[in-house]
Parts: sequence; C-alpha cells; structure tokens
Amino acid sequence: MGDLEQSPFLSIIIPAYNEGKRLPPTLHKVAEFLRRQPYRSEVIVVENGSTDDTSAVVEHFCHHDVRADDPFRIHLLHTAQGKGVAVKAGMLRAHGEYRIMSDADLAVPIDEVSKFLPPALPARAFDVAIASREGPGAVRHGEPWVRHLMGRVFNFLVRTLAVPGVQDTQCGFKCFTREAALLVFPLQRIDGWGFDVEILHIAGLHGLRMVEVPVHWYYGQNSRIRPIQNTISMVTELLRIRLNGRRGYYDGPPPTAVADNLPAA
Repeated sequence: MGDLEQSPFLSIIIPAYNEGKRLPPTLHKVAEFLRRQPYRSEVIVVENGSTDDTSAVVEHFCHHDVRADDPFRIHLLHTAQGKGVAVKAGMLRAHGEYRIMSDADLAVPIDEVSKFLPPALPARAFDVAIASREGPGAVRHGEPWVRHLMGRVFNFLVRTLAVPGVQDTQCGFKCFTREAALLVFPLQRIDGWGFDVEILHIAGLHGLRMVEVPVHWYYGQNSRIRPIQNTISMVTELLRIRLNGRRGYYDGPPPTAVADNLPAA
C-alpha cells in the first residue's frame, strides 16, 4: 500500500464486508487487468465492520502480490457497517479522475471497466455511467427468474418515485467522474441497500448527465441479497429518499464540509 507519484486516472472502490474468501481471486483479477492498462490507477478496498480476515487478506496481497513497478496501488480503509457507508468513504478518499464502484464478487467482470472510460465513452459526454443489465447488449448469466421479476418491480417503483428513465439502478457497478463524485457523495444519507437509488436521485436533481452501459452480469450463488427482506428495506428507503428530497436535504451542505469529517485513510 502507498501513494502513487502522480494522481491516478482511475480509482476502483470495492466495499468488503466479510469478504475474506472472495477477495483473493478478485484482487488477482483486478491487478492483472490494471497491469495491462496504459494509465495509473488505485484500488480502494473499504472493509466495513467485518468479523473475518478481510483486512488481513488485503494486507497480505499488498505485501506479497503487488510489485514495485505496478501502475497501481491498493489502499485499505475501514468504516462502520453498511455498503453505502463504505462506498461513500471510498469515493471521497479516491484520487482518480474516474471512480468506479464494484462489488467484491466481480458480478460484473473487471474487463467491463473499459466500457466506462474514454475512448469507449467520450470524455465530457457523461458525469455518471451506470452498469445496466437491461437493454440491447446486456446479458444476465444464471439469474433465477423470481429474482429478475422482483428486480423489475422494484425498478418500476424507482423510476416512478426517484430516478426516471434509468432501467437498472441496482447493479453494483457505477462510474463517476471526479467532479460528480465530489458533488453527489457528500449529500448521501442512506447507509443500506437503497444508497444506489439515492446517489442517482441526487445526480438527477443536480442535472448530471447519466448514461446506462450494457454489461455482462453473473448471478452469484453466494449472493448476500435476501430478495424479500432487502426489497422491503429498499422500498422503505425509497420513500425516505423522496422525503429527504422534499425537505431539501440534497441541496447542500458544501461538499468539503462533509469530506473533511471522514475517517483518515
């Protein structure tokens, strides 16, 4: 772990709660991908309240598998529990011109990163690029039909109440420009599963340009999502987002006021 000599072009933020078993192959895949790229990068693993050896796994990888001449560095942050908390901390501690959030299981393969960056997406043509499992070119691999149906029902509610026009808000793979991240994430208030909807709702309120990028997505047999419980929780948080918006919570405060209060890296 350590600092790069210059600011990285890309930051990859990976929230990690009890991911000691899944992280080793994930970090190897990410490292091999980044070694093939012409730009400098960083990986920020945000451990959020784990009770397993997640932190030790990351530290071991940094000391034994990252070479001095690698064009990337890996950083380990610690936060309280909550995926939303972890992603927010990672996004605000990142230094990349582009900042991508990715789940630890790489349900969206790391090679898909290139679709979210110039030249695939022209610079200044977007502020937020959202991985989509819907539409032409998107492929879902191995997803149970019940899970898909529940996701489409929830997305209908999201499009009606919070993020009109976006067909897939819940895929855990999104790219923000530096400027978009520094605008959106200080205003985020939700720590749980509904944070995906919240950050896109905030982006929409501020007129940021959002594009959906079709991806290949692989359903994980060990997914931690509990369809019924998580859907109920997300609907509750969806209503909370609407209320927050009406109260003006997403209009301020200044980004630096929140970022300066984050725990040190």
